[in-house]
Amino acid sequence: MINSKDDFMLLLKQIEQRPNYKKPKAFGIARLDRGQLNKNKILQASFGLVNFEQNYGSAAVLLESFMQRGVEIDFSQSEFVMSLSMADIDFALECFKPFLDEDGHQNIELLKLVKDKFKDDEFAFVCMFEDKEPQSVECIYLKLYLLSLKKVPLRSLNLNGAFGKLCNAAWSDNKPIELEWLRANEMRLKMSNQYPRIDFVDKFPRFLAHIIPEDNTRILESSKVRMGAVLAGGTTIMPGAAYVNFNAGTTGACMVEGRISSSVVVGEGTDVGGGASILGVLSGTSGNAISVGKACLLGANSVTGVPLGDNCIVDAGIAVLEGTKFALKDKDELAKLNPNFDFSKEIYKGIELCGLNGLHFRQDSQSGKMIVALNKKAVKLNEALH
Repeated sequence: MINSKDDFMLLLKQIEQRPNYKKPKAFGIARLDRGQLNKNKILQASFGLVNFEQNYGSAAVLLESFMQRGVEIDFSQSEFVMSLSMADIDFALECFKPFLDEDGHQNIELLKLVKDKFKDDEFAFVCMFEDKEPQSVECIYLKLYLLSLKKVPLRSLNLNGAFGKLCNAAWSDNKPIELEWLRANEMRLKMSNQYPRIDFVDKFPRFLAHIIPEDNTRILESSKVRMGAVLAGGTTIMPGAAYVNFNAGTTGACMVEGRISSSVVVGEGTDVGGGASILGVLSGTSGNAISVGKACLLGANSVTGVPLGDNCIVDAGIAVLEGTKFALKDKDELAKLNPNFDFSKEIYKGIELCGLNGLHFRQDSQSGKMIVALNKKAVKLNEALH
């Protein structure tokens, strides 16, 4: 019986001293959307609360509840996922009895909500012990939440293989529907006027289906940001050609009217112009993730395929790719901004200029020559829009 906080701390100590016990890096309780035909297929996992390197006592109690009912937990694995039973919830709430009347214990409040809404096989405890290649859809969603909630930096989590493990589904009002179920029930649904409105077909849900952005963040079309993206406060995502993929996003207030591909990181104060495209690791960068520095301007319909430092401009319509050759101007001025770079050559490939500050990529309108020179313009966002 747990009647006091001292009793709870003693229980916690006993749990954590069990052989091979390991504290999780991240954990949470997810509500699961399962396949309509295949109930073992997880289409989506929704977390009301995600814990990262915190609240170890809550994790210990839930893990203990599973062990109490004979579940074997292999703490040497990178993750653990288990459906919650009412007995697990009651066990945890009994352990938390000294804290039930106190405010501020979010995991306890979550357990109360789950108990109130409980259905068999609808809720699962999802735990990540180590950041390795995800083995389950539930853990993939946990990692996507960690990114979009900004609990971890962009590109810091192992998402290798995630795309292949997620299920392609039809999404209607943010709810996933098995494509196989739609095919099997197409005639009945259409003849009874019950065929759902399909908003899109994809493996990933939309960012706004799971994440509440900051008050000063604007997303003008929900389809423009995928779950797992990161949007810093003050970022504006315009309609049209704008798009932010998973494991990509902004580190400060930005204007986004172009494409930020997967694994791309965009610095504060940068303007990604209409139709501009920053290439991702699978689209022409030889697998190299691209970062764009602070206060950069990517002109309309430009393409950036190499990392940029701060205060850079890529003119409208220019493609800065790894193999694109640029004639260098303003060597002395650029050397002051980038003292560790050798500016002795006349011609440089785009890949040789990775991460340098103060570059202005442009094309001579008469000769067609590609030129890189000192950026003499200040890039400033309109504060009224951010």
